[in-house]
Amino acid sequence: MSTAFPATTRGGSPRVVVVGGGVLGISTAAHLARAGARVDLVTEASIASGASGRSLSWLNSAGARSDAYHRLRTVGIDRYRTFAVRTGLHDRVRFDGGLTWAGPGESHRERHAHELSTGYDSVWLAPDEVAAWAPGVDVTAVAEEGAVFNPGEGWVDLPLLVEALLEQVRAAGGEVHTGVGRARPVVSGDRVSGVETASGRTFGTDAVVWATGARVPRDLAALGVELPDASPVALLLETQRIDHPLRAVLNTPRVAIRPTPHGTFVLDSAWSEEEVVVRGEGDYAVAASTVDGLLAEASRVLAGNPRLEVTRRGVGPKPIPGDGEPVAGEVPGVAGLHVLFTHSGATLGLVLGEFTAREVLGERVPLLEPFRPDRFAATTR
Repeated sequence: MSTAFPATTRGGSPRVVVVGGGVLGISTAAHLARAGARVDLVTEASIASGASGRSLSWLNSAGARSDAYHRLRTVGIDRYRTFAVRTGLHDRVRFDGGLTWAGPGESHRERHAHELSTGYDSVWLAPDEVAAWAPGVDVTAVAEEGAVFNPGEGWVDLPLLVEALLEQVRAAGGEVHTGVGRARPVVSGDRVSGVETASGRTFGTDAVVWATGARVPRDLAALGVELPDASPVALLLETQRIDHPLRAVLNTPRVAIRPTPHGTFVLDSAWSEEEVVVRGEGDYAVAASTVDGLLAEASRVLAGNPRLEVTRRGVGPKPIPGDGEPVAGEVPGVAGLHVLFTHSGATLGLVLGEFTAREVLGERVPLLEPFRPDRFAATTR
């Protein structure tokens, strides 16, 4: 299928509507606007009010995954290094490494060996070596077999990153429309022609980028496009400000911890995610025991075992495609409609925005070939 723009816009700047106010949508909008496209960024509520506002935001490609996905993630990390240097926003993007160890009855030896085999920077540490590589960890909590430290990993504060990208969108002439309610693509024949919003606002366009997080499968189902969805409801806690030496990201058997530019920590875990009660769309219940348990697990692995208190919590869907790998590219049967739906939106935020912008403007990006939506048999309209 041709991705060329309609004849009426050739010779001028293409009009592009980006739907979604998280890191993927705003990164794409920034790249498009800088490339000269006329961009309208449209979001249901406020900026970063979805998954980007409650993400652990660990920048990594740790563990085992497909070669293509690993390659994309490592390119994504590289883009953050460049971004931090060029913008000077080192408070929003940090590379102080990541530390992980296995739970009882498990081992991370194979993980470490796999990472070494792919060239991923991976160091095996005995418990008494941890403090030198990752200050701020209570080494008595580390597994007896030891831990894996990945020096090249880091973290990003997505709300602050999104704020910086939004400035770039506006500086390049892009228009930002928040609080317009849910949107739907308008399709004429086999081509997208616009976006309609619940507020009644309609945007005519030459191309659309759909980046509505965990809502992507439902939004596209209305067009007869089916994308497998494995998005769970996740919980993220943010603690009070605390003077503590931890700078690396911790991924331990019972809690993951990331520092923030504000001097706080954000926390999540698989077990606390499973304890969230979904009462309806957008209606979630979190037991006090879940919150207290997550705080206790965090305190246990931090040096000094500090008393932690919650200042903010975020609950909502965490976007994960059914096969675990990104969905990125033009929607089959709908020319000009591009989709972004992925786990690890933080790690991939800058690179998927860049690659999607290039594809919207007519280029085919080889690194996206394994991740196109037409890999699923049920995507035909």
